[in-house]
Amino acid sequence: MGERPGVAIIGAGFSGVGMAIRLKQAGYKNVTVFDKAPKVGGAWYWNTYPGCACDVPAHLYSYSFAPWGEWSHVYPGAAEIQAYIERVVDAFGVRPWLRLGVEVHAARWDEAARLWRLVLADGSIHEAQILIAGLGQLDIPKYPDIEGRETFSGAAFHSARWDWTVPLEGKRVAVIGAAASAVQLIPEIAPKVAHLDVYQRTPNYIVPRNDRAFAAWEKRYYASNAWALQMSRQAIYWRSDTLFWGVFKGSGWRVRLFEDAARKHLEDQVKDPVLREKLTPSYAIGCKRVLITDAYYPALQRDNVALVADPIARIDPDGVRTTDQRLRPADVIVYATGFDASRFHWRVEIEGSAGRLNDVWRGGAEAYLGLATKGFPNFFMLYGPNTNLGHTSILVMVEEQISYILRLLAMMDARGASVAEVSPNAQARYNAVLQADLKASPWASDCGSWYKTEEGKIANNWPHSTQDYARVMRRIEPASWALQ
Repeated sequence: MGERPGVAIIGAGFSGVGMAIRLKQAGYKNVTVFDKAPKVGGAWYWNTYPGCACDVPAHLYSYSFAPWGEWSHVYPGAAEIQAYIERVVDAFGVRPWLRLGVEVHAARWDEAARLWRLVLADGSIHEAQILIAGLGQLDIPKYPDIEGRETFSGAAFHSARWDWTVPLEGKRVAVIGAAASAVQLIPEIAPKVAHLDVYQRTPNYIVPRNDRAFAAWEKRYYASNAWALQMSRQAIYWRSDTLFWGVFKGSGWRVRLFEDAARKHLEDQVKDPVLREKLTPSYAIGCKRVLITDAYYPALQRDNVALVADPIARIDPDGVRTTDQRLRPADVIVYATGFDASRFHWRVEIEGSAGRLNDVWRGGAEAYLGLATKGFPNFFMLYGPNTNLGHTSILVMVEEQISYILRLLAMMDARGASVAEVSPNAQARYNAVLQADLKASPWASDCGSWYKTEEGKIANNWPHSTQDYARVMRRIEPASWALQ
């Protein structure tokens, strides 16, 4: 076996770091991981808003090859997750491969040289035979298209880029958005502000979180007992991938179970019938992300908090005006409006033999197995199109993708190939079945969500369980790949 090919990874979040570790374990030495952030962590570095935490229990939200038994809570916070990734980087010795604080502007495939040229922010060039994108789906904050947004005279920022230099104590704050980030940050800031207006476009299904701190003895027990930690991990996994997964099948007892749980949670915590009506979804559960929190409903019932369900007409210099022409004054606006995810419009310009990836995906992103797309040789993605989940840890999917890429690279090595490209026919067949299955899912219903494009194509989600994905990924179909 000759010199291993050079590998460039863009992104030092869970995906990029996990890929680097597995490459090192497989014997690769020429690997470089780029990230514009000064630290590893990806989304867990950038998202620092108050209350930011994971929606998956900690024992499952970690690498299978690097379990950690000393989490502080069942659902850990962002800083603790970022610290876990730092710890893993050092434990597996991949820190020398990291180039942090280095932004990749573009990556272009050179057909003649059979390699990728990465253009860095300082204008320098980095060459690699294999390019792997660990950029994820939740990278670019999405701001709402509201008239007058730029005229606001106070402080304004996105929840994913929280501005900690702006004090909220004694301020009138407007939070635009009432989904995953909002339900975490609102209970944290509500006691501090003078007044808080929460602008809700669509109510969400919310189920109890039941978070708690791990006792000292529990942390010692899991840290010293690998079998117990693995059993805890497996119990969480099977519960989510069988019971919770049923929500996305559109009917059956599991759907009714979670609808009843969400309805009971709302009725138990909100006694006011007017407020409860505003918070009651009118669409099928699963169409939008199901949220988990115990603190959001109580926060909305504070004397200094108001839920505003009237549509926003515009933003004025001194506040937010709704369609009834009422102006609600604000000193600070927080946009908890999610990410520009459905378009897969990455910041890095990826240009293959088929052209620019953003142009190829203009009608909606698609890939073979969520990890490769035709016309882009030696280019692989982690957490790519149609690999998002709504019921369990995304790391389960990412680790399957990492393993598949390693097997494909080994196949290239065994056959003396320097280039691998997915077959157009394989990609077309795969996506025809995928989109047909997605049409039967709750995500295809009339409610709007970040899971699908404006044209209605569901570009983000995987329509089955992670066990099904593992079966699909188990074997490489040689006819699906052109190796040269």
